[in-house]
Amino acid sequence: MRTDLHIHTYFSDGVFSPEKIVDTAIDVGLQAIAITDHDNVLAYDIAQKHIKDNNLEDKIEVIRGIEVNTLYKNNEVHILGYFMNTKDKDFVELLKNQQQARIKQTKEILTLLSKKEGIKIKFEDIKKLVAEGGSIGRPHIAKAITNAGGTTNVMDAYAKYIHDDSPVYVQRKTVSPHDAVEIIYDAGGIPVIAHPHDLDIAESLIKELMNYGLRGIEAYHRKHSPACVEYFSSMAENLGLIVTGGSDFHTPNIMNGQIILGKNFIPEWVYEKLKEEKKRIDLA
Repeated sequence: MRTDLHIHTYFSDGVFSPEKIVDTAIDVGLQAIAITDHDNVLAYDIAQKHIKDNNLEDKIEVIRGIEVNTLYKNNEVHILGYFMNTKDKDFVELLKNQQQARIKQTKEILTLLSKKEGIKIKFEDIKKLVAEGGSIGRPHIAKAITNAGGTTNVMDAYAKYIHDDSPVYVQRKTVSPHDAVEIIYDAGGIPVIAHPHDLDIAESLIKELMNYGLRGIEAYHRKHSPACVEYFSSMAENLGLIVTGGSDFHTPNIMNGQIILGKNFIPEWVYEKLKEEKKRIDLA
């Protein structure tokens, strides 16, 4: 079964609607996908409705997923979750706190942009760049800076203003990876560390997070070389963790006209192991 277990919509920093993600996934030959927006799960029900309304049940399966942005020792650590009960009290509270932290961070950055750089942006202008109730993030702030004439393009906005060393950037007060893993696991979900190649402390942190319920490593990712895939696959096997993977799709590759959804070659057994792990957690 062809799968892509890491996809974003316009409910976070992706550009496609949930409906467009479903249609595009079918077009590129995927049979199962996970929508993993940052810090919210709003796209899932919309995707499921689209499947039901258009009789697409025999063409694709959508897994309920999430990517939680966390911080640990000044490292941004992303935790993926699959199959969790999104009505779980602690999980609901986690998402509420994450959304409040995003709003607070954004407003503080806007205040500094106005005071220090003379770039005046209304919070409402940023809210318009993400779907209703979605997660505001760095891409939306960068786009708003460009729209306001603060820079000529989004990449310049990142380079000047949207990084940790910028005088107008404020770090988000976010949950720890330990808490995110534990909350997802306690909600019946499968917590997985995302794109670990980005982390210098990956191996030690993975071992630490296993004590809180971490059950997988995202070995297959578009940033991971074959050697990197092998390294993290071996680590997962040695630690008794499952392997997952996905394209981490946000937007089509405008440079060469490609849709990169499903671009990663993810072995068919990855999806089967994910489902087996869910059964194991449910029986625990």
